[in-house]
Amino acid sequence: MSRESDFYLRRLHSLLGIIPVGLFLAQHLVINHFATRGAEAFNNASNFMGNLPFVLFLEWFVIYIPLMFHAFYGVYIAFTAKNNVQRFGTFRNWMFMLQRITGVFLVIFIAWHIYETRIQKALGAEVDYNMMADIFENPFMIAFYIAGVIAATFHLANGLWGFLVTWGITQSPRSQKIVTYVSIAAFVILSVIGVQAILAFV
Repeated sequence: MSRESDFYLRRLHSLLGIIPVGLFLAQHLVINHFATRGAEAFNNASNFMGNLPFVLFLEWFVIYIPLMFHAFYGVYIAFTAKNNVQRFGTFRNWMFMLQRITGVFLVIFIAWHIYETRIQKALGAEVDYNMMADIFENPFMIAFYIAGVIAATFHLANGLWGFLVTWGITQSPRSQKIVTYVSIAAFVILSVIGVQAILAFV
């Protein structure tokens, strides 16, 4: 792969990680959080999203195709990246390494989540509050999903920092420091929303 093509693919990878994949993650966590208000509230919110006009088009061209590119190219980046935390154990080097680790884990987690929900729906199952409650009867699945949510929110929040730097939006050390605090806040807020949603099914 030439340096020029790699440059543009990394830019596209960074962009798709925020728009639309990151936005979808935030929306997905908010919809799931309706479970804290009870089964009826969650089912109504879920049915609303599932009955949007052109839902199949939206799922494939706004979610699945961008997500697959971001995931597969992200795995390539993860396994070709040179992590140097042992020599240079700076905060950003650790964040760089954790971004790659969470990315690989998320490929596994998201594939399993799609199998348990979207594929089961295609096979005739009802994706509703009861389905999720049944999944979380298994303590291992509770831990697995909590790990998945925290990995996803970290990956998005830290990816936001990387996106703003990669696209030249935050160039000065001061602006990058401010975005670091913003990304940490986003990570904490989205993690709380996601974990609360999981525990609401238990």
